Amino acid sequence: MSQINVRNLSNENEDGSPDIVGVSTFSATSYFVPPVGNTAQRPENPQGGDLRFNTDIASLEYFRGDTLDWTQIVMTSPDLNGGARGLYAGGTTPSAATNRIGYLTIPTLGSAADFGDLTVARYQLGGTASRTRAVFNFGEVAGSPNWSNVIDYVTISSTGNAADFGDGLGQKMKASATGSATRAIFQGGYVQNTVSYVAIPSTGNAIDFGDLTQNSERSSGLSSSTRAVRLGGRGPTSAYQNTIDYATIATTGNYTDFGDITTAAADGGACSNSTRGIYFTGYTGSSSNVIEYITIATTGNASDFGDIATARAYSTAVSSPTRALNMGGFVIPATATNIIDYIEIASTGNASDWGDIDTGTSQSVGGASNAHGGL
Repeated sequence: MSQINVRNLSNENEDGSPDIVGVSTFSATSYFVPPVGNTAQRPENPQGGDLRFNTDIASLEYFRGDTLDWTQIVMTSPDLNGGARGLYAGGTTPSAATNRIGYLTIPTLGSAADFGDLTVARYQLGGTASRTRAVFNFGEVAGSPNWSNVIDYVTISSTGNAADFGDGLGQKMKASATGSATRAIFQGGYVQNTVSYVAIPSTGNAIDFGDLTQNSERSSGLSSSTRAVRLGGRGPTSAYQNTIDYATIATTGNYTDFGDITTAAADGGACSNSTRGIYFTGYTGSSSNVIEYITIATTGNASDFGDIATARAYSTAVSSPTRALNMGGFVIPATATNIIDYIEIASTGNASDWGDIDTGTSQSVGGASNAHGGL
C-alpha cells in the first residue's frame, strides 16, 4: 500500500485540494478538519455522502440525497427501557388542569406510568424533545389571566418533576411545538402568527423565529430533521383552517405554504418519523376519526391514512421511527378519554388499541418523544 505523508495539500492555485480517489485511509492519531460553514453556505449541488460541519447547529451533517436532504450526525442510544419513550404532560382530567407528566414505551403495548409533575398545572400546551430532554411550552391555567408563558423541561431517561426552562415570547394558549435534536419551535398561539424557538440543550427565554402564513391557534406540529411543519388550527373568527405550512428549522424566517389537510380542523395530534408526517385530525365542528399523512421532504396536500376507532379531539401524538401513538382527547360533546391507539407509520390503515393513560382521563395534553422524525 502506498503512503503520502504531507502536512498541507492543495491544488496548483492554492484555492482548494485535489480529488483523492480510490480507497483512502487516515491513520493519524490527531484529527482531520472537514469543510466548515453555516446552513446558508451549504453547497448548491451536493452529492450523496457529502460531509461537513454546520456552525448553525454545531454538528457534523451529511447529505442523504435530493429527497432526504441534509441530516445531522448525533450520538444516540436507541434502547431506553425496551425502546423509544413517549411523554405526555398537563391536560385536564376532565374539569381541572393537571400538572401530571406520564410516560410510556412506544414499541410495547400496555398502560402508561407516572413520570412526575410540571412546575405549573396547565392544559393546551405543546411539547417536543431531543434524544435526552423534553420541553413543554405555554398553555392555559386556572384564574385570570388564564394563559401561561412557562416553558418546562425534563430529562427523558429518568423520572421526576420538571424544571423551569424559561419564558415564552407572548404566545398564549396552545402554540404547537416541534423541532430537531437542538432546537424547539413554538408555532402560533392565541390567534397569533408568531413563531419562536429555544435551544433545547440550554435554558433561557424563547427567541423570535418568524411568522406563520396566517394567524393560528390550536394547530399541530411535526418535523423532519430539517423542516418544521404546522397543520390546521383556528383563526381570528374561530374559523377552522386547512393550512399546512413549513420552515427550515436551522434558520430563521417566515413559513411557506406546504399544501392543505383534507378538512379544516384544530386540536388534533401530529407526529412523524424522518420522512412521513401523521395527522390525527381532531375537531372539525365535531369529533373526527380521520388520520392523514404527508411526505415531509416534498410539498402537497395530505392523503388519507385510515381511521381511529373512537372519534375525538384535543388529543396529542408521539412517535418512534416506525410507530405513531395518539393519546387521550375529548369525545364531543362531553366525555374525556384515556384511550391510546397506534398505527405503523410506513403503512396505511386503521389504528389499533395500544392501552391507556396512567390515571383517569386526560385531554389537551402536550406530547413529546425521544425518537421522533426531527431527530
